[in-house]
Amino acid sequence: MPSGPEWIIVLVIILLVFGGAQLPKLAKNLGKAQKEFKDGLADGLKEEQKDAPKGPAASS
Repeated sequence: MPSGPEWIIVLVIILLVFGGAQLPKLAKNLGKAQKEFKDGLADGLKEEQKDAPKGPAASS
């Protein structure tokens, strides 16, 4: 994982690649993608809990 000075270099490279005007759009899209991912995980867990049998499993 990058430490302090390495983060500065990474941020400068990102700024050079995307440009200053594109960074807010990029951050907004990353935030939306993260929210959708978390919502998808939560929905998947709800579905698993709904489909899971209630009580102890019968083994015969």
